[in-house]
Amino acid sequence: MAQKNYVSNKDESARLFQSSFLELFTHVHWSVPLIVFVPVVSYFLYTAAATPGLAVTAITGMFVAGLAVWTLTEYILHRYVFHYEPKSTIGKRLHFLLHGVHHDYPNDSLRLVMPPVVSGPLAALFYFFFLFLVGETHLPPFFAGFLVGYLFYDMIHYATHHAPMKGTVGLLLKHHHMKHHYQTDDYNFGVSSPLWDFVFRTYQQKKESPVGG
Repeated sequence: MAQKNYVSNKDESARLFQSSFLELFTHVHWSVPLIVFVPVVSYFLYTAAATPGLAVTAITGMFVAGLAVWTLTEYILHRYVFHYEPKSTIGKRLHFLLHGVHHDYPNDSLRLVMPPVVSGPLAALFYFFFLFLVGETHLPPFFAGFLVGYLFYDMIHYATHHAPMKGTVGLLLKHHHMKHHYQTDDYNFGVSSPLWDFVFRTYQQKKESPVGG
């Protein structure tokens, strides 16, 4: 019999905080990242278009570069941050809050996208890092692409757990992520793309995995 590596495969939640106020911020509808970040993306694209001397080709190139950098960022965060397992009691608690609860309750529909209390500060940190990296002129289209990549990640992550994904690409992404949950959680870290799993040799193709709750 296969090892059961989750607590519940139903759409139900585990309580994380005794405080109902704090607990409120851990439950997020899938549409919230779109509501928060689509206006931000629109602002940066408008800023890019309004920047004197910034050609359409440059805007497009930086947008695509930002999108690509997100896929690598997603992989690194998932592999080295979300799946880092500390030994201290506090560290284990933080790990559970950050990602462990998702593996215990993989189909909890209100914990499949990143809460704005986490994604907002992270976005600000990345903004200032990329400001240093690419400069003020090219930052707006680059950061817009980066944020669109993040939104793809959140929406695809929700869909792999709760949407009937069809077609070659949809099924590939769904099965890739389901293998990470139900067969081998130290492989298949990419969610929006398996590219970096191939590059860093963490792609694993095993027997067919479940694709639903």
